[in-house]
Amino acid sequence: MASEGLAGALASVLAGQGSSVQSCDSAPAGEPPAPVRLRKNVCYVVLAVFLSEQDEVLLIQEAKRECRGSWYLPAGRMEPGETIVEALQREVKEEAGLHCEPETLLSVEERGPSWVRFVFLARPTGGILKTSKEADVESLQAAWYPRTSLPTPLRAHDILHLVELAAQYRQQARHPLILPQELPCDLVCQRLVATFTSAQTVWVLVGTVGMPHLPVTACGLDPMEQRGGMKMAVLRLLQECLTLHHLVVEIKGLLGLQHLGRDHSDGICLNVLVTVAFRSPGIQDEPPKVRGENFSWWKVMEEDLQSQLLQRLQGSSVVPVNR
Repeated sequence: MASEGLAGALASVLAGQGSSVQSCDSAPAGEPPAPVRLRKNVCYVVLAVFLSEQDEVLLIQEAKRECRGSWYLPAGRMEPGETIVEALQREVKEEAGLHCEPETLLSVEERGPSWVRFVFLARPTGGILKTSKEADVESLQAAWYPRTSLPTPLRAHDILHLVELAAQYRQQARHPLILPQELPCDLVCQRLVATFTSAQTVWVLVGTVGMPHLPVTACGLDPMEQRGGMKMAVLRLLQECLTLHHLVVEIKGLLGLQHLGRDHSDGICLNVLVTVAFRSPGIQDEPPKVRGENFSWWKVMEEDLQSQLLQRLQGSSVVPVNR
């Protein structure tokens, strides 16, 4: 029965869905993490990349005093009570005058758990492109520009990579379409699909406190975890059950994203694909030994799940997380 429950949970995460976070298997030392609150201890930013059939990019001209007249992709901070998609649609409407729908999450960028930016490939669904006659505090205007000939000055050159990422995705999608799932969470946390592979066999790390489950690690908001980024929470959980000095741990990227936004539920859960391998060369048929009783390795026997995992691992078929 436990294996059936794990198989269902893994299938859900691989499909970009996930599940509610009930508790965390690892948390920073000291006091339990306080619930996160937008505009108080966390900041989430949404950003949209639009590409037309003519390979044009939608840009907005900034109205803020510190960058007035420069160009950028539609972007802005989320407000309390919004879902991620609602925030994206509001920002695009305010800055570009267009209604839109997100197609997929393209990347997630972080500067530690308290600042996270969600980058989407999106498409317009209506509205009227904002002109200089409609200039306001949100933007001066919006316009389409050839992808290979963007206007100057740009507010920042970080968007160049994002535009190319969108173009590459349009040409050949590396990961399935992924959109945020509206599921509540009080913290910034990560659900791990931590894998060990050998001879086409896959093991997945499982939390064993209560019902067997994919382990969840809470991100701290203290200065040390801010400096180290969100990978700190992943490494902390793995250090609690594995001897890491003889292992190589790689965070591949995201399989999905969870957030609600309503009812003061400002937390996010990132469903993360992680690989664990031995550092020393040689053939190792079994995963590294687990210390303690709170975790164990689960050998994935279901052929479909095993095939999906191997495909995602071998093709890096995940949403990248950039720092």
